[in-house]
Amino acid sequence: MHPARPLKTTERRGLRPDQRQILRGVSRSFDLSIRLLPTVLQSPVSIGYLLARATDTVADTTALPLAERQALLHLMTQAIAATDAKKTELEDVTRLTQAFAAQQSDPNERTLMLALPECLPLLQTLSQADQASVRGVLGHITQGQHLDMVRFGPGLNALQTEAELNDYTWLVAGCVGEFWTELCGRHLPGYSRLSQAEMLCIGREYGMGLQRLNIIRDTAVDLAAGRCYWPDETLAEVGLTPRMLAQAAQTPDADALRTLAPLYALWLDRTQAQLAHGMRYALALKPLRLRLASALPALIGARTVAMLRQAGPAALTQRIKMPRHEMRSLIWHLALGWGSPAVLDQQFKKLSGESPP
Repeated sequence: MHPARPLKTTERRGLRPDQRQILRGVSRSFDLSIRLLPTVLQSPVSIGYLLARATDTVADTTALPLAERQALLHLMTQAIAATDAKKTELEDVTRLTQAFAAQQSDPNERTLMLALPECLPLLQTLSQADQASVRGVLGHITQGQHLDMVRFGPGLNALQTEAELNDYTWLVAGCVGEFWTELCGRHLPGYSRLSQAEMLCIGREYGMGLQRLNIIRDTAVDLAAGRCYWPDETLAEVGLTPRMLAQAAQTPDADALRTLAPLYALWLDRTQAQLAHGMRYALALKPLRLRLASALPALIGARTVAMLRQAGPAALTQRIKMPRHEMRSLIWHLALGWGSPAVLDQQFKKLSGESPP
């Protein structure tokens, strides 16, 4: 591996304050993780996240015509992949994203889309190696988003198999764990107590677990938009169909929710196991800030899984989210414990319900 070239001034500066505010608006928890990262990692991670969040907004705005979203996502994908974006291409992105932003109901996503033409050139401020890493991970993510738009046409549609689900969670999140690990290996030699190959493996599982958690938590919203990420073949094993699941999420059907209970518990067990990989990943890290940044999503995820377990399948009809006061308490406990591996492990077990509070 060739050593990365010295960073330019613009690379050290990273996002402007207004761009950081945009990032905070679309994801407070991930913004916190980014701010905890060692400075050298903040720019590639935050730039990659902003661009991924913008493409995700396009893919998820199901109220707009499919052809319109596909055209814009294709243009954005080309602009991200281009190492020497032409002025006309950026003008096309600007024109289409401004029209798209005007149709967004969420003010934070509207602001993100309006700022996209200014965010795209941020890629050029990174080193060549980091640019390649960001483009690589965004290539996987947008592939998953393109597949989503093709797969979920008019009406209610579902993934067919667990293999499709695993492929999807890798494309949109597992690859992010690999991207994060790749950056650490490049910029922070000796950052981990485990081998790079093992960190890539458990980092991939970590990302896939976080995405599986998102799927469980957002089931009702996705079903209302015509997307069922619970595979058809898996639902069939317990005598359910995507339509039955959608009906249960809209108007709670006690029988359907009881039927779903074993599968629901199994999915939470699988998610918890993948989050445990995430904690193993974080506990292997030597730099304090990197360890905290990597552990935080797993800790929040563990608490969310515990809340989903407590609510049972009826959680499909609710919005389950870790309360802010619990988040503040968590940060306080981590600070008091200086982010030590022992404290992080203790908090993970506590938030998972494995040890008394």
